[in-house]
Amino acid sequence: MSNMIIVVGDTAMDVVARHAGPIVHGGDSRARISVTTGGAGANTAAWLAFCGASTVLVARVGDDVAGRQALEELTTAGVRCAFSFDTEASTGCVVVLVDGHGQRSMLPDRGAGKRLAPGDLDPDLLAEARHLHLSGYVLLDDSSRDAGLAMLAAAREAGLTTSVDPQSAGLITDPAGFVAALAGVDLLLPNLDELAVLTGSRDPAGAAGLLDTFGAVAVTMGPAGASWVDRSGMTSVPAVPSSCVDSTGAGDAFDAGLLTAWLGGAPVAERLEAGVRLGALAVGQVGAQPPVSRR
Repeated sequence: MSNMIIVVGDTAMDVVARHAGPIVHGGDSRARISVTTGGAGANTAAWLAFCGASTVLVARVGDDVAGRQALEELTTAGVRCAFSFDTEASTGCVVVLVDGHGQRSMLPDRGAGKRLAPGDLDPDLLAEARHLHLSGYVLLDDSSRDAGLAMLAAAREAGLTTSVDPQSAGLITDPAGFVAALAGVDLLLPNLDELAVLTGSRDPAGAAGLLDTFGAVAVTMGPAGASWVDRSGMTSVPAVPSSCVDSTGAGDAFDAGLLTAWLGGAPVAERLEAGVRLGALAVGQVGAQPPVSRR
């Protein structure tokens, strides 16, 4: 078994609109607009490659210009793309509204990503890999949920470790069912909002209540840093000071930094520090992917 990491999740085109003032309903609001490759799965895979990890991205995209552009850009960034090209749905697109404080609101259309199927994961990849990371967006649509759960089960059966990022507090409509479906996953990676939905508490220590389901929980807390909770207790580190230009993809970058360090055998504090460093780098630029993927 190699050290390769499989990432399962969406690849999309991000349209990032940075507006300095409030959006005028029914009128015009000036903005600076960028178009980049995005999608939570693609973001994490690109940041993993940025860290030097061997990474393959399993995703379903449209058989269109956006899908082919994402393939080219991610390959250039060092990601091995195991794409399924869908002839009946377009590549996903996310409109990202970023305010003057760098905080983002997203309008996602998962497109072909909603049609992810269990067969989109080539079983031969499992023989090459050590770990499978799943973006929670796959689980938050009924149309792709079974595929995500099947891929997690196949990874565990093949002896891989697994991780899941819940991704969206607002889209988790059945918290108890969400947790129960993920029994046996080694690492959950929620932010505070997602933790609150899953446990009823924004206190990272409350993640201990999830340890009957998950091996460990790594909680991101924005400017307050991050915490790791497992049976040994809780370890926390502060955030890395940074100027927030665009918060899009900060959690995806954190995931990549932490996973690389964790799978490399780093102590708990160093895993968290690796995650917050990448998160700080992500918020300091426009767009959710590391700089190398846009060169």
